[in-house]
Amino acid sequence: MTNDKIRTVATPADQNLFLDVPARVYGNDPNWISPLRSDVAKQFAPDNPFFGYGKLQQFIALDSSHPSQAVGRIVAAVNQRLIEREGKTVGLIGFFECVQDCAIAQSLLNAACQWLREQGMTVARGPIDLSTHNNCLFLVDGFDTPPMVMMPYNPPYYPEFLEKEGWQKAKDTYAYDFPLDKPLSDKFKKAYQIACKSGITFRPIRTKGQGFEQDCISLYHLFNRAFANNWSSAPRTEAEFLEEAKSLQTLVDPDVFPIAEDKGEMIGFFMGLPDYNIPLKHVNGKLNWLGILKFLWYRRQIYQGRVIAIASLPEYRRKMVPLALIYLGMQGGIKKGKPYKRAELGWVWEDNFPSRKLIEASGGTIYKTYRIYEKTL
Repeated sequence: MTNDKIRTVATPADQNLFLDVPARVYGNDPNWISPLRSDVAKQFAPDNPFFGYGKLQQFIALDSSHPSQAVGRIVAAVNQRLIEREGKTVGLIGFFECVQDCAIAQSLLNAACQWLREQGMTVARGPIDLSTHNNCLFLVDGFDTPPMVMMPYNPPYYPEFLEKEGWQKAKDTYAYDFPLDKPLSDKFKKAYQIACKSGITFRPIRTKGQGFEQDCISLYHLFNRAFANNWSSAPRTEAEFLEEAKSLQTLVDPDVFPIAEDKGEMIGFFMGLPDYNIPLKHVNGKLNWLGILKFLWYRRQIYQGRVIAIASLPEYRRKMVPLALIYLGMQGGIKKGKPYKRAELGWVWEDNFPSRKLIEASGGTIYKTYRIYEKTL
């Protein structure tokens, strides 16, 4: 170790210290939303499918004056699927949290990078929590509002820590703000009409029973085809995808999750979710019986949603399917009885110009910027 205060996570007690770090870091930050503690812990459980194609090492930084408390944490990981896809030995750092102390951050980063070198890695990339399908990115602009559901948040000094240690920007990504008090331009409704005339049918996602599972399997295959070339993205197995989908099943609002089909085959989707970070803010990372009651109570205060993805197979773009899906998703969000006042669209990589052009034509404006960093080892 580069610092005798840094140690690997080896015991259940160490794991608890690891999980305790965010509460120590964020304190009374009004914009922080604690992730569910159980969701973080299961990433390190032996039955996590990740361990079938990857390996990791957890580190914690102990408080020199209170050795029973941790003041920082980091995870170094090797995702073999990502290495095979990119053809280079790139390792990952993630789950980074640290108090505002450059020396502690330096020690954590050095420990993670040294472990990656020992695994034969030549490049480090992050923050990525095992894969980009999990939590990733550092917020670099837009700290004045809380994150929406399944989006990251961090103190402004995290990017500074990495940059001082020689990490450089690999790629930026954006979140777009989209107020729902202004109607879409007529071209979106016309696109929907054109798509319908060409034989495309639309329906909401099914949310119960076998119908939900069938839709999720179709979503998995379509997701892999539509986003096959996403940067730094390694493929998931169908089992991994279905497990995550089932965890979101009761949270889905079918009115903001339209699906496009051609002769019964799914060829596009608009994936929207209510912003469940609003009730999650009140449960402090624990869905015990009290947390569940709080979640159900504050769920009624949701007034915004996040559009996670808009996708269609390339051959259907000329049939106006993406624009039609935006039209249906936004119409579903503003229909009578719906609480949504605004939406967030993202994240969108900075060089994904087709999607950015589409979102900006819809009325979206960039309001948060996130970044992935890299460092040669």
